[in-house]
Amino acid sequence: MDVTTSLLESIPNGTHVEASPGQKRVLLLKPRGFCAGVVRAIDIVKIALETFGAPIYVRREIVHNRYVVNELAEKGAIFVHEIDDVPDGQRVIYSAHGVSPAVRERSKGRGLRVIDATCPLVTKVHIEAVKFAKQGYSLVLIGHRDHDEIEGTLGEAPDVTQVVSNVAEVAELKVPDPNRVAYLTQTTLSLDEARDIIHALKEKFPNIAGPHSQDICYATENRQVAVRNVAHNAGLVLVVGSTNSSNSNRLVEVSRNLGTVGYLIDNSQAIDPKWLAGINTVAVTAGASAPEVLVEDVVNYLQLNGFDSVEEVEVMPENVRFGLPPEIVQAIGSAGGAESLPVK
Repeated sequence: MDVTTSLLESIPNGTHVEASPGQKRVLLLKPRGFCAGVVRAIDIVKIALETFGAPIYVRREIVHNRYVVNELAEKGAIFVHEIDDVPDGQRVIYSAHGVSPAVRERSKGRGLRVIDATCPLVTKVHIEAVKFAKQGYSLVLIGHRDHDEIEGTLGEAPDVTQVVSNVAEVAELKVPDPNRVAYLTQTTLSLDEARDIIHALKEKFPNIAGPHSQDICYATENRQVAVRNVAHNAGLVLVVGSTNSSNSNRLVEVSRNLGTVGYLIDNSQAIDPKWLAGINTVAVTAGASAPEVLVEDVVNYLQLNGFDSVEEVEVMPENVRFGLPPEIVQAIGSAGGAESLPVK
């Protein structure tokens, strides 16, 4: 983004941002865009391609963003739906959303060389599922059934796990022992949605156990808090992200629940000019799998359409980094390229 032609200011947390009469402006939320797990996953694919050469197979979308997937495909990554689509003995990367033990077993049986790009925060939920199942708990997994992350977590203990997606489904739950129930959540849920479902679970199962710390990831929470903090200052919220990105969809929901019109867009081409009619302030953010280049594209579009002032609103700092998996570190070390590893 060319900030030389716009006003770029940092607004402290909680500050009410006043616009001059008739001024059209963009509130650019921070934090936004890539989280540590997404950066790590994309780095893994890029480093694998550089180290081993194409093709590198990737099970499912490495992260839920079409721009990112297309960019990596152009570099030689081949995205497949299932492990069975990978030729025997080839190298395959698991997406950031994780996989079930059944997928790992099929990979082993096919002699595939696996690089695991599962987000460490998703791995945390998998470990919790295994722990609770071994302790004899019935598990309630809060999340969206069709999401890749839920599929992987459910596979850790499928015989004792039930998935609920809303409060109404809690009433239908039946378990062998109401005093031995535990819940876990998808990492990319709406904070409000998860809170309501957990409250309903605690009413139904007063002795229900849960994770020591919440499963909803820091980036999902931070981006929702940023929208909540700024939505009342905007007439429109634009969330950059793909339609299959759970955390991006949740950002739109947060805005709408606060009474501010919100739309999910892949890029500036998805903006309907009618949305801008009568609007003086547009808040712009991005889901955790959306690259900054797409945010810049949207801001540039808004500037060309009269929104001259761009004010960056930082709600809280975000400095999380995750290390690379041992498969990548060892391979680069063997190739004598350890000095080229990204700093984490």
